[in-house]
Amino acid sequence: MMYLLLIVGFFFLVKGADVFVDGSSSVAKNLRVPTILIGLTVVAFGTSCPEAAVSITASVQEQNGISLGNVIGSNIFNLMIVAGLSAIMQPMKMDAALLKRDFPLSILAAAVLLFLAADRVLSGTGQNMLSRVDGLILLGIFVIFLLLMIRAAMRSRQEDGEEEEYPIMSMGRSLLYIAVGLAGIVVGGKIVVDSATDIALAWGMSETLVGLTIVSIGTSLPELVTSVVAAAKKESDIALGNVVGSNIFNILLILGAASAISPLHVEMESLIDTFVLILMSLAVFLPALRFRKLEKREGIAMVAAYAVYLAYIILR
Repeated sequence: MMYLLLIVGFFFLVKGADVFVDGSSSVAKNLRVPTILIGLTVVAFGTSCPEAAVSITASVQEQNGISLGNVIGSNIFNLMIVAGLSAIMQPMKMDAALLKRDFPLSILAAAVLLFLAADRVLSGTGQNMLSRVDGLILLGIFVIFLLLMIRAAMRSRQEDGEEEEYPIMSMGRSLLYIAVGLAGIVVGGKIVVDSATDIALAWGMSETLVGLTIVSIGTSLPELVTSVVAAAKKESDIALGNVVGSNIFNILLILGAASAISPLHVEMESLIDTFVLILMSLAVFLPALRFRKLEKREGIAMVAAYAVYLAYIILR
């Protein structure tokens, strides 16, 4: 029953996020909001909704291992598996803006998270934790990132005049979609957290391990589907942009909101995993910066590195 509930919870999360994006995009179009802004805000947040629902719910219930493990695990999975599989399917050229702005910012976000969370390691006193002030700092950086993205997107739209189309429904139907989507996200997040916690207790596993594996992989399904489909269609900008953008959202917005709502105690394992995320990000970024692309051999190496990491955290 616990595993069945976990699957049901993931279904509600993914489907709820999909319906929420459709409804929100339609409302924005009815209000004549530029579609480029819809893509940067509503759609980008939509693919991160599962992580948000799980981490914030876990934070409120003081299940910090799941809250932190979900975000860190999702980011590692996104980077090594989602981007890795996309590169295996189709060699991907790296966009200049992605290499100069977005990818470095995703690494910086992880470094800031590590710095803010490592109170005991840095000062030698107190506990490692993300306080409400730390959460507000992460949210502040996220607002700056979003403003930069909007500015760049508006400039790009003026230059090429192209816009991506989103479906337009009546305002009543759009609001219904938003309500149903949010309900699915909230209910799904609650079911996933509760069932994952029960599984952890039944198997004698830590909350952190469950968050890093079962929960993080499940909540990364939207990113996996979006990027792999984009790679298959040779849309490498979408595939990589989705991964990097989602990782930035996860740390700055989701962990920022979760810790601002309820301070998160951080275990040493979570600090180690955040450091691993930074190392893996640099291992992907530096060769990509030099060669401006990810090819099949890099993709295979990324998937293999994730397999080694997975073995490590299970043995740990």
